[in-house]
Amino acid sequence: MGSMEKLVSLCKRRGFLFQSSEIYGGLNGFWDYGPLGVELKRNVKDTWWRDMVNGHDDISCLEGAPSPYEMTGLDCTIIMHPQVWKCSGHYDLFHDFMVDCRQTKKRYRHDQLCGRWVTHRDKKAFVTSQEGDEADENIERQAMKFFKVRAKDKDSLEYDGKTVSLTTLDDFAEVLGPDAKELGTLTEPREFNLMFKTYVGAMAGEEGAAFLRPETAQGIFVNFKNVCDSQRVRVPFGVAQVGKSFRNEITPRNFTFRSREFEQMEIEFFCHPDRSHEWYKFWRDRRFKWYTDLGLASERLQLRDHHEDELSHYSTGTADIEYAFPFLNEGEFGELEGIAHRGDFDLRSHMEGKLDPNSNPLTLQLGEDGKPKYRGSGKDLTYRDDLTNEKFIPHVIEPSAGADRATLAFLCEAYTEDEAPDDKGNMKTRTVMKFDPRLAPLKAAVLPLVKKEGMPEVAKDVYKALKAAGIAAFYDEKGAVGRRYRRQDEAGTPYCLTVDGDTLKDKTVTLRDRDSLEQIRLPIDDVVSEISKRVQ
Repeated sequence: MGSMEKLVSLCKRRGFLFQSSEIYGGLNGFWDYGPLGVELKRNVKDTWWRDMVNGHDDISCLEGAPSPYEMTGLDCTIIMHPQVWKCSGHYDLFHDFMVDCRQTKKRYRHDQLCGRWVTHRDKKAFVTSQEGDEADENIERQAMKFFKVRAKDKDSLEYDGKTVSLTTLDDFAEVLGPDAKELGTLTEPREFNLMFKTYVGAMAGEEGAAFLRPETAQGIFVNFKNVCDSQRVRVPFGVAQVGKSFRNEITPRNFTFRSREFEQMEIEFFCHPDRSHEWYKFWRDRRFKWYTDLGLASERLQLRDHHEDELSHYSTGTADIEYAFPFLNEGEFGELEGIAHRGDFDLRSHMEGKLDPNSNPLTLQLGEDGKPKYRGSGKDLTYRDDLTNEKFIPHVIEPSAGADRATLAFLCEAYTEDEAPDDKGNMKTRTVMKFDPRLAPLKAAVLPLVKKEGMPEVAKDVYKALKAAGIAAFYDEKGAVGRRYRRQDEAGTPYCLTVDGDTLKDKTVTLRDRDSLEQIRLPIDDVVSEISKRVQ
């Protein structure tokens, strides 16, 4: 895993990721996937879908539960009835606290600012930085600038304690903002709703107000009855969805980690309330294993249970799968996926428009008429077991993964620098993206050794055979073969097939392995089957 600067440079150079609207200066929090990036992200989503939906073959892990359980999918609209977001709690509760700097006019998320008390002679200040941005180094740099201390005299600064969140402070009078030159320029924290507002229909007034969805989950909940009736599924069963979501982040940053437009891969798993905690443990462990099976190093992954004060309003238990991204400070982790025990909150709130205090701590909000402020659909979303005739509101386990964050983690993990021979046999440093072959954007590259003697014609036939078999392949005849190997190493292509002089004699090609650099001769007739076997 390399530095973020090198990875970002490679992503643009090789066509993984571009800044959105770059020719106009870009738009913060939005990213475009290039030719290689779109293939990588699609492979991440396809691998997830195959494992969670099409390819799942689990016989129920719980004794006494129906066997096997069903998994199915949905693709719901981005814009939904605004009442959905009122009953789900997003309209009132989906917000972050932000602070503004009166001096620099910059805006920050309150919980992402951290700092330390610094004293120089008789002057004291709480010097801040943004979390994940080498905070301690930035704090020292900011303190030296504020106290007018030269580098050789920086030991004269006295630090009180470790870096802590700005949320621990009540008074901002002695706080130095991350980019400010004087104290007390930060405003008091205030709420900021993260949903993007839009308007539906010709009348662009409040009566046509709607929102871009901040998550894909609610589309599954409001279709619960439709899935049950049309598919004849029995609890326990899961519904999966992959799709775009939108959050108006206050400070999007760290490449694609925190964006305003992103893609989610979510499952809502409906189960009997009596078995829900067992299913929660099952999905928590299974989802962690998915990442390690695809190559994320276990020492850079962790499964962290939320403390009680971290839980969302709907959750009775949540665990995060987190990865040590290189843009974070040492020892810090960023969320890849959350596995939440949502209880019966969602189905109950969409049915009744109120919350059960036994499954959620939120108090019921009443309108001026004394009735529930947010009325539900009034539809019966209970489930009746056709074998036992028991009627209940299922509990829900939600493994919710970010497709963009997963793709970023696989990019970070794949980035490697090692030694490999060049065209003259000299060992040189090479950059290689060591993707799992299932995720690699290109599976094989076909390279004629030279552009003559019939080699390009044979190479193009091999290339066409791979493409016809549905294998993502690349054809390249430009430049020395060693440089072409290096280009494919940076693209993460696991195998290169070289057509040379011997190919015309014995109908074999050279197969080069990206990671081991091993080269073997392979009959042309076996190329498609061999590559297919290796990338599965």
